[in-house]
Amino acid sequence: MAALVRDLGYSPDWNWSWSAYKDTVTAISAEYGLSRHLEVGGGRDPLFTPDEARRLGLSVTLNDISAAELALAPAAFAKLHCDVASPDTMRVVTPGSYDFVYSRMVMEHVRDARQLWRNQYEMLAPGGVALAFVPTLHAPPFWLNRMVPEAVSSAIVSRLFPDRHQAGDNPKFPAFYDHCFGDPNKVVPMLEQAGFRETLLLPFWGYSYFWKIPVLKQLDAAFTRLARARDWRLVTSFAYILAVK
Repeated sequence: MAALVRDLGYSPDWNWSWSAYKDTVTAISAEYGLSRHLEVGGGRDPLFTPDEARRLGLSVTLNDISAAELALAPAAFAKLHCDVASPDTMRVVTPGSYDFVYSRMVMEHVRDARQLWRNQYEMLAPGGVALAFVPTLHAPPFWLNRMVPEAVSSAIVSRLFPDRHQAGDNPKFPAFYDHCFGDPNKVVPMLEQAGFRETLLLPFWGYSYFWKIPVLKQLDAAFTRLARARDWRLVTSFAYILAVK
């Protein structure tokens, strides 16, 4: 899997994590022959369009904890309305139902990441893959989001990014960042305890949160360059967490 990601041109710059996410899911699907997909938290903004899924030969199911979010999803996709991080999840999901379970910017909203990864392991068929694209601690904006009250962090985000109001296309949800780290030593043991046999963590540095703030923008950019050059995993900004059953 590491070789596959290198072939995609992996870069630890945060822009690559966003621009290459879809290509990464597509490439892993083709390489491992993974056709039955479950996108966790894919309600209003699924990764693939129905036409793309058909062209790639994918059977896509969209999951969300919110029925309202799923109602915004394309009608062509199957829907799974449940909390994937609940201890009761496997009562409504048949073990081995999916070949590929993936999510983007979802894991930080889960209170119990261990339970989520255990559930994902059970959902996967043998040889299946789980991928979580997550923001990580202790990048300054995410650390602040974790530490300050939700009402305050929501107000800050709304001020810096007006499009992220609750009624918009990219609302802000409470975040807990349980096991959202760029350091494999803090993540891989949890994956192994869940039963996964192969793991890969790809770190990324950088973000756009301070771009509208003079001086702080330049200071933060300099620190990001240093952290990336020194491979300081304590202050990554994003990560791909990959695990194979």
